[in-house]
Amino acid sequence: MSRSAAAKPESGTMPPEIAAKIRSIGPVIDPPATAAIYAPLHEREPYPDVTVTRDIAYGGDGRHVLDVFAPESAIGPRPVFIFVHGGGYTGGHKREGDNFFYDNIMLWAARNGMVGVNATYRLAPTHAWPAGAEDVGAAVQWAIRNIAKFGGDPKRIFLAGHSAGGTHVASYAAMPQFHPGGGSGLAGLILISGNYDLSIVEADERYASYFGTDQSKYAERSPAAGLLKTDIPLMAAYGEHEPPFLYEQSEELIAALKKAGRPVHAIRLPNHSHISITYSINSGDTELSDAMLEFIKANI
Repeated sequence: MSRSAAAKPESGTMPPEIAAKIRSIGPVIDPPATAAIYAPLHEREPYPDVTVTRDIAYGGDGRHVLDVFAPESAIGPRPVFIFVHGGGYTGGHKREGDNFFYDNIMLWAARNGMVGVNATYRLAPTHAWPAGAEDVGAAVQWAIRNIAKFGGDPKRIFLAGHSAGGTHVASYAAMPQFHPGGGSGLAGLILISGNYDLSIVEADERYASYFGTDQSKYAERSPAAGLLKTDIPLMAAYGEHEPPFLYEQSEELIAALKKAGRPVHAIRLPNHSHISITYSINSGDTELSDAMLEFIKANI
């Protein structure tokens, strides 16, 4: 395992110097600046005790690919953790060149008794709504059919998504039309800093490229209402330093779920930004990953 001389945080804490750097970036989406903070705290390949199988096709498009991370000593069927990245509906990838930050989430999953699946999906404007939700469904179906080969349990699938990925996984879970097998196939759903009610969003070009230019359709293309009805166990997480419109999305969803009597494991992470919330996983800052693990253990 190779790390720089940067001090690794004690378990569960964010060091004051990192909190200060994130605070100085402010409530904006800035992957390069955030990556500079966390890169020294993350592992580089090869990853000890973890078997990595990359770029497995789960569909017919070039972006229908996923990576599987499994413990080398996997015994018996293990829970499955599927992660779907963000990228503003028009960008992003499970891994691009030296951008290895989502590997950290898979390593966390594998080292905590799970089989990790890291999935990429089609992008707007070439592929508009509902391509993201359809692709999430295809990845889940791939896992149901194939994950046992990697030591995973197809009956214990936990699906997580961040940012645009959070919107896509929420849409998949909330809208039965995307469940080809007649059910979601999920043991739990983890939403991280996504958009859930597009009717209250001031749409820009990226939203229009995916959800369309007719904003009268945004409410029906939003997962918020369906999340109030589904019985899939649900966790929602967001950071203190989210951009205001994304902070509002999580606050409004959690409030609506609670008002409807819908159980939700909700967590607001102090000091974290829209990007640091996922980059922190497997860095020594365990606040989010501890909460996810608690949620998963409660639902397996």
